[in-house]
Amino acid sequence: MSNRPRFSVVAPIYNEEGNIQPLYERIRDVMDSTGESWELIAVNDGSRDNSLPLLLSLAQQDKRVKVINFARNFGHQVAVTAGIDFAQGDAVVLIDADLQDPPEVILDLIAKWREGYEVVYAVREERQGETWFKKFTAGVFYRLIYRITDIDIPLDTGDFRLMDRKVVQVLRQMREHNRFIRGMTSWVGFRQTGVRYVRHARYWGETKYPLGKMIRFALDAITGFSYFPLQIIGHVSLVMAFLAILAGIVISLLRLTQGPEFFGGQATTIVLLLLLSSFQLFFLYVLGQYVARIYDDVRHRPLYVVASTTGFDESELAIDSPTPPIEMQSQSGEMS
Repeated sequence: MSNRPRFSVVAPIYNEEGNIQPLYERIRDVMDSTGESWELIAVNDGSRDNSLPLLLSLAQQDKRVKVINFARNFGHQVAVTAGIDFAQGDAVVLIDADLQDPPEVILDLIAKWREGYEVVYAVREERQGETWFKKFTAGVFYRLIYRITDIDIPLDTGDFRLMDRKVVQVLRQMREHNRFIRGMTSWVGFRQTGVRYVRHARYWGETKYPLGKMIRFALDAITGFSYFPLQIIGHVSLVMAFLAILAGIVISLLRLTQGPEFFGGQATTIVLLLLLSSFQLFFLYVLGQYVARIYDDVRHRPLYVVASTTGFDESELAIDSPTPPIEMQSQSGEMS
């Protein structure tokens, strides 16, 4: 495609009205300094504030700004996916709208890409403006994922990264519903490297990843790239079986030596039954998490529904993925 931009910058937007203008200005200054063509794809993920009107206003002022407007909130990882689906650049940069990830680091990502790397991820060397609890839980999360997943996911990395077009083409074919983008980009392989940077405090607004969402996100990462929880079930069941056999032998010996009244009460039995029941329910929950994710995928529902697009022409909407998913078809609105 002759008019394809050199770079695509993808930014998911959810209630970020105070960040949109400074985000655009900093990305514009950074990308203009490259001397290459570029586009900014903002994915409005069902924002309830003034984000969408601000994005549409920017798209009117600068034709390089393009807007995908979801019919409702589908979640951060799905919004990132939509941006990847629509991106036309030879290299695609993912960045959040809160300006914790400085747009100026994009130049470092591009420099590594020019050296021949297909994936360049940003490594958080320092996290400013975050509570000790957030830093602690994030550290535990990254190290847990690193140890138990089946692929090598770099420590202290988020979605802030640059991907070559051939990586993007592979990601477009991966349509699982419970998505973990940083794990997916590690899974595809290719030449990968990191760039270290200092993560800043959020410019405006509140985090979109409170503890509850972080836990669900961790479950998506673990179940999407590891069978470790299922392996734990097998190991614990063997340990429990061994303890049960050992307890039976010990109790039998004690009753033979101490008399039949030894261990004659029901309290021990009740405690053991409660313990075993708690293990069984926990294991059922783990199995249920895997089954639920299978159920999500076999229904073949679209990952997202687009209410409108702004700034795209017809050739760009004809996504060049080998198997274009139906969610890329806009339901209504402007396609200019």
